Amino acid sequence: MTDAGLRAKPLDTSRPHSARMYDYFLGGKDNYPVDAEAAEQVISLFPAVREMARTNRRFMHRASRLLAERGVSQFLDIGTGIPTEPNLHQIVQGITPDARVVYADNDPIVLRHAEALLHSTREGRTAYVHGDVREPGEILAAARQTLDFTQPVALSLVALLHLVTDEDEPGRIVRELLEPLAPGSYLTLSHATGDFDPETWERVVEVYRKGGTPAQVRSREEFAGFFAGLDLLDPGLTLAALWHPELGEPHEGEETPLYAAVARKP
Repeated sequence: MTDAGLRAKPLDTSRPHSARMYDYFLGGKDNYPVDAEAAEQVISLFPAVREMARTNRRFMHRASRLLAERGVSQFLDIGTGIPTEPNLHQIVQGITPDARVVYADNDPIVLRHAEALLHSTREGRTAYVHGDVREPGEILAAARQTLDFTQPVALSLVALLHLVTDEDEPGRIVRELLEPLAPGSYLTLSHATGDFDPETWERVVEVYRKGGTPAQVRSREEFAGFFAGLDLLDPGLTLAALWHPELGEPHEGEETPLYAAVARKP
C-alpha cells in the first residue's frame, strides 16, 4: 500500500538545495545548474565529498538492514533526499515484507519523485511527508497516519543534522522526535565533522551558507550528545565506513570525516 503526504511549495531553482547537491555528489541527474555550481565549489575544497556521499549511503543501507534483522518493522526516515536505489524501504521490506516506512523531506523535487519511494511490497506500506525537521511535530503527526507509535520505530536522521545549526536546537529536535516513540525504538545518525581538517570544513560550510542552506559540522563530543539517554549499539560511535562493514557493503572511505552511530531507546 502506498500514499503521499503534504503538498510541496513551488520548486525554487534560483538557489542550491542540499538534497540536489547530494544527488550531484552521487552522480544523479536530478539537480540544476545552481546546484552543480555549488557542489563543484565543495568538490574543489574537499575532493573526497563524492566518496563521503557514497559512504553515507552505504551506512544507511547497513544500519537499516541490521535493524530489520533485529525485528524492527517501522521506519521514519527524515531528510531522505532524492530517491537512489536501493531505497530504505527496499532494504527493509526485502527482510520484512510487511514493514512500514515513512519518508520526509523539505525539497519539492523529492516530492516529485515520491512515486519511486512509494513502491511498497503488497504486505507493507510506504508514505511520503513533505516536511521540515525543524517542525518535528508536523512530521510526527503525519507519520502517525502510517506508523504505530506504541510499537518500536527506527528513526533515521542520516546526514541531516549538519544542516541544522545550533540556533535551531538540533538536540531539542532529536528529543522531540524520540519522545513519543515506544521503548525499543532506535535512532540512526550520521554527521559530517571538522575534527580532522577544521579549516577546510569551515570553507565548505560557508559554501552552503552562502547558497542559503544552514550548515554546521560538529565534533565527536557534540555528535555523542545526540545520543544522551540512549543505549549505543556496538561498535558505538565511529566513522561511518567502520560501522559494521561486514554487513555486505564495500569497505571503503575509512578516513571519510563522517561520524555514525545507532542507539536504542531504553
